[in-house]
Amino acid sequence: MFKRETLINQLETTKNWDVIIVGGGATGLGVAMDCATRGYKTLLLEQIDFAKGTSSRSTKLVHGGVRYLAQGHIDLVREALYERGLLLKNASHLVSNQSFIIPNYKWWDTLFYTVGLKVYDILSGKLSFGKSKSISKKEAIQRLSTLKANRLKSGVVYHDGQFDDSRLALNIAQSSIEYGATVLNHFKVKNLLKDDSGIVNGVVAMDTETHKEYNLQSKSVINATGIFTDEVLKMDNAYAKNRIRPSQGIHLVFDKSFLPGDDAIMIPKTDDGRVLFLVPWHDRVVVGTTDTLLDSHSLEPKPLDKEVDFIIETANRYLNKPVTKNDVRSIFAGLRPLAAPKDKSEKTKEISRSHKIIVSDSELITITGGKWTTYRRMAQDTVNKMIALNKLPSADCKTQDLLIHGANGSIDRTDHLYIYGTDRKKIENIISERPSLAERLHPRLEHTKAEIVFAVQHEMARTIEDVLARRVRVLFLDAKAAIEIAPMVGELIREELNQTEEWRQQQISQFIKTAEQYILN
Repeated sequence: MFKRETLINQLETTKNWDVIIVGGGATGLGVAMDCATRGYKTLLLEQIDFAKGTSSRSTKLVHGGVRYLAQGHIDLVREALYERGLLLKNASHLVSNQSFIIPNYKWWDTLFYTVGLKVYDILSGKLSFGKSKSISKKEAIQRLSTLKANRLKSGVVYHDGQFDDSRLALNIAQSSIEYGATVLNHFKVKNLLKDDSGIVNGVVAMDTETHKEYNLQSKSVINATGIFTDEVLKMDNAYAKNRIRPSQGIHLVFDKSFLPGDDAIMIPKTDDGRVLFLVPWHDRVVVGTTDTLLDSHSLEPKPLDKEVDFIIETANRYLNKPVTKNDVRSIFAGLRPLAAPKDKSEKTKEISRSHKIIVSDSELITITGGKWTTYRRMAQDTVNKMIALNKLPSADCKTQDLLIHGANGSIDRTDHLYIYGTDRKKIENIISERPSLAERLHPRLEHTKAEIVFAVQHEMARTIEDVLARRVRVLFLDAKAAIEIAPMVGELIREELNQTEEWRQQQISQFIKTAEQYILN
């Protein structure tokens, strides 16, 4: 079902699609799943790999957005809290309830955050993750052993969601295919097709592995390319004005000793007016983020020295175990596709995070903005818009209670294989057939060789980077270990894909070049 040859054959046999979606991040995949479950003939094309861009580089939070509450965006927070609740139900293997502690060093902060978070609780309604409450200095120190105790007054506990972003993207892609969509990575859209009246009616796309080109006809085309939105808008109209202004956020990953308990820390007021999170993730700690407006964008954004210094300095104000650059296991940067401000405003934290649907004169539909937590609602709004434009026959949205691929009831989070949900049995079967694949990839890593084989056989991985960045997350957890295991992983993938030794060597050098950017020199 997830085999590339099978999916590419569907391009030959389907002459006219209902929907072609350009972009395989959270938004595009959400639209594909929504369209497929409503019964539309759906094709999604992603130029590199699912969640290659912003969608794999989040703070790993499924949240309403505490700071949006402070800015008065009540509707945005209410919508996100509702979607957060649905995600916990629909992707229980990947989304978990995470407790956060805000450390208070001034008495009045305790009152301010306790009251503010009560509003957060109320807005979450029946889908609440747990009530917020204030805790004593003593309890805060017990729960956060690495927190500075000097001048600490109290803490406030609240609950939000934590998840694995690229794993969720992949499972949404799999769900879309299970409901009849054709979903392809490593497939680049080169141009848009138009009919005689100038209405967009398809795309020209290329399989980047074989370089074969396809002219694909469709009733509607969705531009869900995130940070690359403007490129697709310019395919449609060379004079289109820029709609996106990239804002960079970086994250540092440390080992668990810097935050040994189960709680996350939320630092509510940093020097740049944002919040800083320290979040447990895959037995490591993710610390971020920053908000730096950029004038350009790329597939591999580079963290700036000042961003690294800001995170380390801010974290060290609160931790009694000092962090240094030498402690960083991995560093990753992502670009938020913010709506370009109408004036010259440089304050990214004031640019709206709500999503927008843009319909061009050619009837190209573009969805921009939003955030991971609201991906499902963004998709629903986009598909409803297509129905309103008479691009698609009317059908009700089905995704509200739709279990996503892998979702299951019982989860044992002490075993790292929990992230596979119901697919875990397939990995165990691979090991029982080939016991040598039970071997761990690296002494510092929990992952096994079987997971690499599984990623190629069942999860559409085509490259070393697909596997180590977005299937098993090693690049984001321990970049040096990722480089050390690249030759072995390359060999496992080469065997599965029946590729040449030359291919493997090329893969290794490409991956190492990328991975070196995740190491803090």
